[in-house]
Amino acid sequence: MSETPPSEVAQEGKQAELHEAAQDMPVPPEEPQDGNPKKRRLLWIIAGVVGAVAVAIALGVWAFLSSERFSSVTTSEGIELLEGNTVERAELTEGSQRVRLWLTEPTETMDKDGKTSEAGDLVEFSYVRPQAEQVAELVEKAEPKLGYDSQVPQTSVWGSMLTMLIPMIVIFGVFLYFFPKIQSGAGGFGKLRDRSKFEGDRPGVTFADVAGEDEAVAELAEITEFLTAPERFHAMGAKIPRGVLLYGPPGTGKTLLARAVAGEAGVPFYSISASEFVEMYVGVGASRVRKLFEQAKAHAPAIVFVDEIDAVGRGRGIGTGGGSDEREQTLNQLLVELDGFDERSNVILIAATNRPDVLDTALLRPGRFDRQIAVDAPDLHGREGILAVHAVGKPMDQTVDLAGIARRTPGFTGADLANVLNEAALLAAREGAGKIAETQLDEAIDRVIAGPQRESRAMNAEDKRMTAYHEGGHALVAAALRHTDPVTKVTILPRGSALGYTMVMPTEDRYSVSRNQLLDQMAYAMGGRVAEELVFRDPSTGASNDIQKATGIARKMVTEYGMTSVVGAVRLAPVEGEGLGGNGGVSGPGGAASGGAGRHSDALVATVDEQVRDLIDTAHAEAWRILEENRDVLDSLAERLLDKETIQEAELTEIFVPVRKAPERELWLSDPGRGSAQRPPVPIPEQDLKYSEAEGLGHGGLRDHNNESEGQR
Repeated sequence: MSETPPSEVAQEGKQAELHEAAQDMPVPPEEPQDGNPKKRRLLWIIAGVVGAVAVAIALGVWAFLSSERFSSVTTSEGIELLEGNTVERAELTEGSQRVRLWLTEPTETMDKDGKTSEAGDLVEFSYVRPQAEQVAELVEKAEPKLGYDSQVPQTSVWGSMLTMLIPMIVIFGVFLYFFPKIQSGAGGFGKLRDRSKFEGDRPGVTFADVAGEDEAVAELAEITEFLTAPERFHAMGAKIPRGVLLYGPPGTGKTLLARAVAGEAGVPFYSISASEFVEMYVGVGASRVRKLFEQAKAHAPAIVFVDEIDAVGRGRGIGTGGGSDEREQTLNQLLVELDGFDERSNVILIAATNRPDVLDTALLRPGRFDRQIAVDAPDLHGREGILAVHAVGKPMDQTVDLAGIARRTPGFTGADLANVLNEAALLAAREGAGKIAETQLDEAIDRVIAGPQRESRAMNAEDKRMTAYHEGGHALVAAALRHTDPVTKVTILPRGSALGYTMVMPTEDRYSVSRNQLLDQMAYAMGGRVAEELVFRDPSTGASNDIQKATGIARKMVTEYGMTSVVGAVRLAPVEGEGLGGNGGVSGPGGAASGGAGRHSDALVATVDEQVRDLIDTAHAEAWRILEENRDVLDSLAERLLDKETIQEAELTEIFVPVRKAPERELWLSDPGRGSAQRPPVPIPEQDLKYSEAEGLGHGGLRDHNNESEGQR
């Protein structure tokens, strides 16, 4: 066994001591570095401008010091010198009308006060243009010993360079200073956005905070499982969806659902509006898309949420810039990022829009937005659940029935219901109440539907009486028809832009509307105008909104629903609902809806107008017949409105007891030659009837709540 020499042992000991001493020595702090590129750029620009100005000043001083200095004398003194014999050399400058003289001996000059001073042997004087010939003759006669010279003034090379160089340097410096701000913003010089970094947060919202969207929650719950336990799906060969599109009307909770997915999965949530991608300079939006997805992938699993994606996702080729349009460049980059997702990257894009019909087809194909989930307005039970969620933290009176409020708010979105409870809380606080009562909730619903009550608008007695008959006409026609919803409230108190309003409230959620229901809606809308004609024989302008509503229904029946036998079951309105001049009609030759190319003939357009007019006239006649037959009820209702100003459903039911109902309409056939079907439909299954009764849906079927008649003026 070999031994280590003592010299090597000593050397190793010294090295160990030095190493320990080096470790014990304090490490000098690193010099801070200026990591602000904007500050460095600004310092360089300031230094460049200051240097250019210094060079210009130096050149000017050098030019001034290197030139000969002449003393100014008066014109008369200059002429005397030319007439004398002391002029050694002369120089005449055209344009500036100046003469410089080199003298053989110094001379003197006199100021305006008569005092003389030494002028030296280099003098100059000026003259006016009429004296030019005289001065030239004097210079010739003086016969300077060194001669004379005539010059045309020319700018020096240095002067010309400075004149051009200094403004260019200043402009270039200003451009360098503002260009980064212009590029990062929307083309303004104010406070601009800097979206070079996207920070993801971890929302505290979960699916427990979401109500009224059970189907959407069920679809998104699977996305949460993809993020938290992807191995289970990979084992089955399943691929994680790359994109999820949430579409539906505003206020239905699309953003809340996206945040709930991130909160449920406990992953970072990167949120941005699509409008922030679109900037003044082409390429900026695409760069932001890349940075957003880079940061999301770096923190995977993560969720990227893009709100209002239709701002960049509209169909390509319709922008003003063609293929180089900034919006289209951003959309192309978004498509590339969706295609570039790794199957195991665990980054999911969730987008929201109110207009899925305008999105580019390449964006919606499978492999990009694999899931497309509709987020509609909630049904009866959904509204009750939403009200329960938003009622947390608000002191409610024991008499408040959230189920009753849900029944009185068909068609309301989650945002509308949250607004109702917030308005009720504000009203209760304003009145000094300790809890929110039913009265505050009723007023809050009216505020959301028709606007705040205008107590300052005082109507005279005649206008008030006409408004009472007008609203009474609406209510009475609605009560006499057989396919309308119950009248729940009539008031002549001004609210919003209306002098009064009549509310009819459906007893169930609806998803389709029959022809008879549309005809009843038109007759009900014309009831106010007909009451004015019947009672006063002098209609007012208060029925303009009613006429607009009735005309819109009639035009849709003709051009979209195929509910007239003359035009037939043909859709004449464009797909997006634009019509002649954008009013929902049909487009004639050169019409706006067809972009100048005729879609329909003049004869067809005239036929549509005739059918619309026939439907309106029929509704007008039905309303006239109902009010004429029930004139006593109309007078009683108007008198009660003048007395109480507002009548609720229970009292209205009592007033409408003697109303004579309108007769049933004749059976309508799209083609009278086909005859009517004698065979009845199959009966409704017993379980469906029980379910409808248990859910409070009635036997009328489910119909479109977007077409509910919430009649108000």
